[in-house]
Amino acid sequence: MTVSTCHASAHEGARPLVSIEVCAGAGGLALGLENAGFSHAALLELDSDACQTLRTNRPQWPVEQGDLRHYKPALVNQHVDLISGGIPCPPFSVAGQQLGEEDERNLFPAMLDLAAAVAPRAILIENVKGLTQTRFSGYRRQILQRLESLGYSAAWKLLYACDFGVSQLRPRAVLVAMRPADFDRFTWPEPLTTQATVPTVGEVLSKSMTTRGWELAETWAKTADTVAPTLCGGSRKHGGPDLGPTRARKAWRRLGVNGAGVADDVPGPGAPLPVKLTVPQMALLQGFPADWEFAGRKTSAYRQVGNAFPPPVAEAVGRAVASALLTTRDALLPSSRACGGKQL
Repeated sequence: MTVSTCHASAHEGARPLVSIEVCAGAGGLALGLENAGFSHAALLELDSDACQTLRTNRPQWPVEQGDLRHYKPALVNQHVDLISGGIPCPPFSVAGQQLGEEDERNLFPAMLDLAAAVAPRAILIENVKGLTQTRFSGYRRQILQRLESLGYSAAWKLLYACDFGVSQLRPRAVLVAMRPADFDRFTWPEPLTTQATVPTVGEVLSKSMTTRGWELAETWAKTADTVAPTLCGGSRKHGGPDLGPTRARKAWRRLGVNGAGVADDVPGPGAPLPVKLTVPQMALLQGFPADWEFAGRKTSAYRQVGNAFPPPVAEAVGRAVASALLTTRDALLPSSRACGGKQL
């Protein structure tokens, strides 16, 4: 029996990695972690439409509707490998007032309190690029210090969705924290695609643009020859659905897209350029599978899509976290258990 076969046997008979996710939204992070091998013990989300989105697409997921600041999971005394979450971004978004830790929507303290109560082996948090600005360096340091006081090693990393096969720039600040023995084995995921290989907006949406016989579909797809700018979901204080501020709309217009609103359906015969995108089309640009359904009216559905963590990026980070956790766990297994009683 080879060493690799021994480790495979150990993995097959081992307990699956268990996660709790908060601020789960439409499930982008949860889906990516599921693909990376995590089993969700609980998913917490405040928005009722997003909860319905999760239940519709994954009836087996244990979804709870509630506020993280008042969350008391029933699993506190059980083993949890990972706590994950996409903390609300408005406190740090360049599109907002950037009140940071003073913003009432800042849930980092509640997330860290939950980690203290549950004591998982790992923590994964994602947020907007704005959190990496110099003005928030002190607050990032406070978070790392709190994690250190809880017995974790941690680091921030800026990841771009387009590096992981998503046709969108979408930089995100990602925090990974682990027990020191696990963190020593953790390596950030390497980019899976390059500028030359990442699919363009036209390539991702070309099929959907032809479904109603739009005669400009092929011409449009050739024009939409780069990745999309970052989708902006906004917050409940934001008005109707649109694709972001003025600069973002200009970038969308260069791709033949009208960013001033969201379409109810894909374009049909006679539709002019620039064309508006639908919620399902924008979900494709976030890396969601084509059959993922979003509950609620158009504004709510678009907000869920625009605020999501792209599943392919979540999967890449999740696999890196899982690899570190499983490597440490296997190292602690007796050789007799790992290889049927035979010493390596």
